Amino acid sequence: MRTYTESLVVKASDLDQNQHVNNVRYVEWIQEISKSHWEVVVHRDERANMVWVVKNHNISYQRPAFLGDELVLKTHIQETKGPLSYRVVEISNNKTGEVVVKAITQWCLLDAATLKPKRVPEDIQTKFQ
Repeated sequence: MRTYTESLVVKASDLDQNQHVNNVRYVEWIQEISKSHWEVVVHRDERANMVWVVKNHNISYQRPAFLGDELVLKTHIQETKGPLSYRVVEISNNKTGEVVVKAITQWCLLDAATLKPKRVPEDIQTKFQ
């Protein structure tokens, strides 16, 4: 399993009316780190004929994060089946080590020209193992 990690500091624009990170912002971070991992591992030329779309997000919000908290985002591919890829994203508080959010997202690979599902090529799968 090849893990990709980023960190960030919670800003005021990330907060909701309760002064903790808005749930929608977590979804954005989940998608952003997933895209970043893809772009770091797979060369632009290889990515040109492939498009990923989300089929399902399963997100467990375990505790809040607040303004100024440093968060660590980690992601890896758990499993790939045909055109489907199951990606885990875990967001933790860097100071306490506690998990804030854990998500498993089912992504579907599409052919960029036809927008039809496309089996994840073996060489791409290997890059994430």
